[in-house]
Amino acid sequence: MIERLRRLGATLEEPLLVTNPVNVRYLIGFDSSNPALVVDPDGSARLFSDFRYAQAARAVEDVQFFETKRGLLKELAERLEGRIGFEADTLPYAEYQTLAEGGRLELVPRSRLVESLRAVKDESELASLRRACAITDRVYAHLAEVRFIGRSEAELAWRVEELFHEEGADRAAFDIIVAAGANASKPHATASKRRIEAGETVVVDAGGVFEGYTSDYTRTFATGPLPRELEEAYAVCLEAQQAALAGLHAGMTGVEGDALAREVVERSRFAGTFGHGLGHGLGLEVHEAPRLSSESSDTLVAGNVVTVEPGIYLEGRGGIRIEDDVVIANGGVENLSSFTKELIEVS
Repeated sequence: MIERLRRLGATLEEPLLVTNPVNVRYLIGFDSSNPALVVDPDGSARLFSDFRYAQAARAVEDVQFFETKRGLLKELAERLEGRIGFEADTLPYAEYQTLAEGGRLELVPRSRLVESLRAVKDESELASLRRACAITDRVYAHLAEVRFIGRSEAELAWRVEELFHEEGADRAAFDIIVAAGANASKPHATASKRRIEAGETVVVDAGGVFEGYTSDYTRTFATGPLPRELEEAYAVCLEAQQAALAGLHAGMTGVEGDALAREVVERSRFAGTFGHGLGHGLGLEVHEAPRLSSESSDTLVAGNVVTVEPGIYLEGRGGIRIEDDVVIANGGVENLSSFTKELIEVS
């Protein structure tokens, strides 16, 4: 962990107040709902938290710990002074005001300094992500043997969550999406009480957490023979994903990566039906930097872990999404997802 502090310190012009709990966990391994970490340009760090977390905080190596009242930021406004950076992307305005009201701090907005470090995974992080993905492969393998027809989307989503626990995940990474029939045309549908019927697509978007790191896959199943339009949509979506997997590499922009898949969909009969970005970063959170989209300002570097998830959504008729998790490398990608992408017919 001390290496992460040194890397962050080397980017700083003044001390940085880190209040995003995920960033604190990344930097020093301390998991708390009420932390603050002051990192100095030399890589040294001071940790602040209240009594509830004091024992765990004292056990953190290579940092000084200071116990505070539960009103952490109010106390920091009294303890700290001088020029200090703050996480402008995550610190709420009310908390900024609390810090400013003490009159002792010159607050400097800094953007995504820790997040830029988190975007490049080290070997320990990649090991946890590989385990999370291996668990997810097993979950989907079990799911393919489960009965779909006649069950509600919500019932099937609960079974997926159970499978993650059975296969060794710490927990599900997010609310499991199971979307069948017309609901499958909604990219972020909520699993409902709707009963799954024969002859429709079922989009299952699921992920698990292992040692804090998340997986995020999507597979689309068929409950028997599909209408020709949906069969064609599946084939085009798979072609789009394969084009992206073959072309992604370090040095490419997020816009260029997105275009690899989007161009396949846009030259098909399904032009205009792929309305979201191709993917996003994965790590301690389900959505991290970098982004793969037509609006992205990111450039891919070796060690990024991203989703690759084109979709085709036909309002009122059904939808397709196929999603893998991959590590960006200089010469291409390492695909962490091994469960088949052939269209599986379930009963």
